[in-house]
Amino acid sequence: MSLVNGLPAHVLLVHFVVVLVPLTALALVVCAIWPQAARRLGLVLPLVALATLVSVPLTTNAGEWLEGHVDDNALVRRHAELGDGLLPWAGGLFLLAVAVWWWVGRTAAPEAPDAARRPGTWVRVAATVLSLVVAAGAVVDVYRIGDSGAKAAWQQGFSKTASGAGDKG
Repeated sequence: MSLVNGLPAHVLLVHFVVVLVPLTALALVVCAIWPQAARRLGLVLPLVALATLVSVPLTTNAGEWLEGHVDDNALVRRHAELGDGLLPWAGGLFLLAVAVWWWVGRTAAPEAPDAARRPGTWVRVAATVLSLVVAAGAVVDVYRIGDSGAKAAWQQGFSKTASGAGDKG
C-alpha cells in the first residue's frame, strides 16, 4: 500500500497504530488485573489486539515506501529503525491478550467464594506482571517512534513566527 486518495498511506495508517497500541495495552492490563472486565469484554480483547498486530506491519510497509520517496537524512533513518522494533511489542500484546482471554474463560465464575485461593492465582499474577511490562514497553515504543517521526517530518518544515498570511488586518 503506497497512496490513499493521493496521500502517503503511512501518514493515515499511523493513526491506527497510535490509537490501537495504547488502547490494547490499557485493555490488556485492566483485564489481567480485573478478570471480571475480561469476562465482560470477552472476545473483544483478543480481536482488538489482533487489529493492533495487523496494523503495525501495514503501517511499517507503507512507511518503507514513503522512506523511499522522501529526502534521506538521519532523522528519517532513525524513525525507520525505531518503527521496525514495534512488531515484537504488538505480538506480545496479542499473545498476552489471547492468554488472558483464554485463562479467564476457563476459570470459575467470579462469584465463586474460593476463587482467590485456587492454585491458578500465580498464573494471574504472572499474567498481570507480563501485561504491565509489555504494555509499558509498547506504549513507550510508540511514543519514541512518533516523536522521531514528528521530528523527521517537521524539522525545518515550519516557522517559529507567524507569517501573517492568516491575518485579515
